[in-house]
Amino acid sequence: MDTEAQPTERDRSLPPHPEHPSGTPGPEGRSRSALVSRIMDRLPGGRVTATLLLCLLFLLAVNLFVARPFEIPSGSMEKGLRVGDRVLVNKLAYAFGDGPARGDVIVFDGTGYFGDADYIKRVVGVGGDHVVCCDGEGRIRVNGRSVDESGFLFPGDSPSTVPFDVVVPEGRLFVLGDHRADSSDSRDRLGSPGGGMVPVGKVVGRAEGVVWPFGRAGRLDPTDAYTRVPAQETSGHAAAPAGGGHG
Repeated sequence: MDTEAQPTERDRSLPPHPEHPSGTPGPEGRSRSALVSRIMDRLPGGRVTATLLLCLLFLLAVNLFVARPFEIPSGSMEKGLRVGDRVLVNKLAYAFGDGPARGDVIVFDGTGYFGDADYIKRVVGVGGDHVVCCDGEGRIRVNGRSVDESGFLFPGDSPSTVPFDVVVPEGRLFVLGDHRADSSDSRDRLGSPGGGMVPVGKVVGRAEGVVWPFGRAGRLDPTDAYTRVPAQETSGHAAAPAGGGHG
């Protein structure tokens, strides 16, 4: 007789031993669910209020890290942007690549350079650029190339009635308003600390388009006015940086 013990086969009709045979959540699951329920019960409006709070937190996070609205305070950027327009500023535009380019419309913190407020202007010169006003036809010249700005200048304005001849320091920007006759910009601060040049680190972001009023909503048209400007001065002449590059 075979006296070796025979293995017994587990009865497959019986279910495996679950951690919680009743199918109800474990203590951890119950505690989390109960905590959420208690929070909802204590909030006026319950889930509706909680949903609104989450939406508000999301919008605050977007405003802080991604994009924010900016209200146009003056007519310095007409004809494209009018007083009271609200534009969407892309705060990540320069976070993962190149900095502001010629022709970009930017919002920047003017503290210590323009005034204790945010400003919106167009970038005309970047670090290393030689910017001159004006050529024989009254146009601004950048790195020896005359620029046709008629596509965005306010009708009737000349590119500038103030002559200047500057080299933009590295890490700075030379900025002008599109309504040159009604804009306080880099031209007005050539002799002040910083020479009217905005540090790239002061840039809040790039203006992408008008979001209010709805009748004017739309993307800001990019300009190709500066596409033929060479990266370096080609005339062999370079002016001294205005304002000594302080501050």
